[in-house]
Amino acid sequence: MLFPLFLALQAATGPQLPAGATPEAKYDACVDAATTAPEQAERIAGQWRLVGGGFLARQCLGMSYATRQRWTAAAEAFEKAAREAEMAKDARAANYWAQAGNARLADGDTIAAGTALDAALASGSLTGLARGEAQLDRARVRVAGGDLSGARGDLDRALKDAPADPLAWLLSATLARRTGDLARAKADIAEAVRRSPDDASVQLEAGNIAGLSGDTKAARIAFEAVQRLSPDSVQAKAAAAALDTLPPA
Repeated sequence: MLFPLFLALQAATGPQLPAGATPEAKYDACVDAATTAPEQAERIAGQWRLVGGGFLARQCLGMSYATRQRWTAAAEAFEKAAREAEMAKDARAANYWAQAGNARLADGDTIAAGTALDAALASGSLTGLARGEAQLDRARVRVAGGDLSGARGDLDRALKDAPADPLAWLLSATLARRTGDLARAKADIAEAVRRSPDDASVQLEAGNIAGLSGDTKAARIAFEAVQRLSPDSVQAKAAAAALDTLPPA
C-alpha cells in the first residue's frame, strides 16, 4: 500500500529541479516548468532562490508569472533578476531588463517600461534579435509618449536587427502613415503582409494605408480579409466602420 501512495505523492509535487545538477540545468528545468506548469514553477523557483538560485531563479519566477499574464509580478521579478545579475557582472542582466520592459508594457506602465528598456539597450550586451525586440518595445513606449521621431529611430534599428518580425514592419508602417509618409507606409505594410498575411491587425493597417492612398479596391479587399480572419474582434469592428466609408464596389 505504501508504494502506490508514494507514487501519488510524487505525482502531486509536480516538476522538480534535477538533484545535483548544474545551475544551468536547473534553470532549463525551471523554465520548462514555467511554460507548462507555471504554478509549480513559481514554487520550485522560490525554493531554489532560498538555497542560492540567485538571478536565475528570479528570472524563472518572472517567467512563471508572465505565462499567467501576471505582468506586475513578472516585471518586478525580472527587475530584481537584472539587478542581481548586474551585481554579479553577468551580461544576462540586459536580457532581464528587456523582459522587465516588455512586462511593464503589457501592464500598461510605459514610464517603467522605458526605464527598463533604456537600461537593457544602454548595456551594449544585447545583440541580434534580442536587441531588435527591445528596440521595438522602446519604440512602442516612445509612440505612447508622443516621441514619434525617437520611435522612428528605434523602429529603423529594430528592422535591421529583427527583420523577420512582422510586428516591426506593421508598427513601422503605422508610424509612417501617422507621419504622412505614405510611400514608406506602403512599402513596410507590404513586408508585414508578406510575413503575416493571416494577421487581422496587419490586414487592417493594409486597408487603412490603401484607403489613404486612394486604392479603394485594395482597401476593401484588406478590410474584408480582417472580417474573415477575426470576425468578432476589435479589428473587425474597425474594418466594418472603414468599409462603410468606402464607395460601393
